[in-house]
Amino acid sequence: MTPQAATPAYRRLSVEERRRQLLDSALSLFAHRAPEDVSLDDVAEAAGVSRPLVYRYFPGGKQQLYEAALRSAADALRQCFDEAREGPLLPRLSRALDRYLAFVDGHDAGFSALLQGGSVVETSRTGAIVDEVRRAAAENIFGHLGVTDPGPRLRMTVRMWITAVEAASLIWLDEDKQPAVGELRDWLVEQFMAVLMVTAGRDPQTAAVVGALGGDDRD
Repeated sequence: MTPQAATPAYRRLSVEERRRQLLDSALSLFAHRAPEDVSLDDVAEAAGVSRPLVYRYFPGGKQQLYEAALRSAADALRQCFDEAREGPLLPRLSRALDRYLAFVDGHDAGFSALLQGGSVVETSRTGAIVDEVRRAAAENIFGHLGVTDPGPRLRMTVRMWITAVEAASLIWLDEDKQPAVGELRDWLVEQFMAVLMVTAGRDPQTAAVVGALGGDDRD
């Protein structure tokens, strides 16, 4: 008798693995379609599972799944800004941007879905999820600048730059990830210093920060 090839054993996913699979499938759909245009059947089909299984993990339905998907992307993205506050600022900022852009590169669907959640606000909770990431990024930057009580001009400058980084990242995805990621990172760092310099001409607090950075970068 001719030996038959062994059939690969079916591997049942753990609860966490299955949940991760459903969230990844949902993020891919939400990245390219408005939330109201995505059904649980769509998510089930994309994940290769049944609709009842999706409900088992997300009994609150599509809204719960949508918010959980955004939260998973936000949590991962927020960690990109964790950086030890040691050494000159610009290398620290470059390392944080390296992690940020690596996330954008490797999770483009999740990144797009996250920002969609901030512009097409389904509920106050989805908007808050996106704002948490932006606030965390701003607080990290203020910490690296050595500022505990930023004034309105410095706050606005940092928030504007974070918005510019988000926009540049989305455009970068649309442009087939051109220019090279290292060039994009350096460009964004240079833009940060440029907007700080402009604000420094109008704001003593920012001028003091820029002056301190000049000494820091000479160390």
